[in-house]
Amino acid sequence: MAEAQNIPVGSTTAGSIAVAAESTVATRMSAPPSFEVADFPVPHGREEEWRFTPLERLRGLHDGTATADGGVKAEVSAPEGVTVETVGRDDARLGRAGRPVDRVAAQAYSAFEKATVVTVPRDTVLTEPVRVGVQGQGGVSFGHTVFELKPFAEAVVVIDHTGDGVRAANVEYVLGDGAKLTVVSVQDWDDTAVHCSQHNALVGRDATFRSVVVTFGGDLVRLHPRVNYAGPGGEAELYGLYFTDNGQHQEHRLFVDHETPNCRSNVVYKGALQGEDAHAVWIGDVLIRASATGTDTYELNRNLVLTDGARVDSVPNLEIETGEIVGAGHASATGRFEDEQLFYLMARGIPEQEARRLVVRGFFAELVQQIGLPDLQERLLARIDEELEESVA
Repeated sequence: MAEAQNIPVGSTTAGSIAVAAESTVATRMSAPPSFEVADFPVPHGREEEWRFTPLERLRGLHDGTATADGGVKAEVSAPEGVTVETVGRDDARLGRAGRPVDRVAAQAYSAFEKATVVTVPRDTVLTEPVRVGVQGQGGVSFGHTVFELKPFAEAVVVIDHTGDGVRAANVEYVLGDGAKLTVVSVQDWDDTAVHCSQHNALVGRDATFRSVVVTFGGDLVRLHPRVNYAGPGGEAELYGLYFTDNGQHQEHRLFVDHETPNCRSNVVYKGALQGEDAHAVWIGDVLIRASATGTDTYELNRNLVLTDGARVDSVPNLEIETGEIVGAGHASATGRFEDEQLFYLMARGIPEQEARRLVVRGFFAELVQQIGLPDLQERLLARIDEELEESVA
């Protein structure tokens, strides 16, 4: 029913399957989800959800010492018919997709002053993407954004993070029945930036949610995508691509909560690491509750270690409370660059440096193709080539 493949190369990898287990929400978090910061203890690094995170590099986001003394330059470009609003904290549309699950997310929810709500009307099919640019201007900032698709609407959203600063934010995706949303979130921060964000998706009946998370920059990036289903027939596809460089800490913690019957989820995250003290963390939690009969789910994490000194922690977890499912499984693998692939290309006259680029591009190609926007795909492939300059030169 499920598989877990572990190939530790400068890494630690673990997986678990539990049948008729207690809820992941209760067993893996130090406190229940809440909008209140006081409901979460200050983490000390021994907690399950914090044990891989270097707390000292969070710049005070975790213990309340970080105060909003900076900002971001945010721009939203939306096609005709899309509504973009700046709203106050009391707007009823905020918080519907899910509550914060750790102290940083609760701090972000409690500290933002204005939120952005982007709404795609019912039955509207956008032919151009909604583009959101978030450029850090230094200092500490908090934010909240809601993307809502009314029933049977279809849209692509691109969120581009650049610049410098310490940023904590919550992002909500609310999909009405039959809606289709593709979100591409790019983290291309400066090398000194810190970014923590919880992504909550609420997928309506027969709706389709596709998330593509791309992480390159930042000193520390910690993202927490979460999916819940509001009705049967919902589908969620979560893709991720990360390239962890010398000294960087990039952490992606996913949770898919199957509580509704006849829903589907598919998770594929791939990462490449190079350089001393490069550290990538991937946690994939999938919970199939007793009520979620007919569930079909799978999650996969693969990591490619390009140089010595890099470390990967990859932990897929699957909890099943009902046997009446279509399928469920997970896999995790971490390994070095395969010399056989390199030899095959070089034997056909391709220089070694170009051969290495081709292998890494091929490793990521499956995920880049999921974006569906040629200009962005080319930009990301070029960015991968830039990252490779240090390891293949």
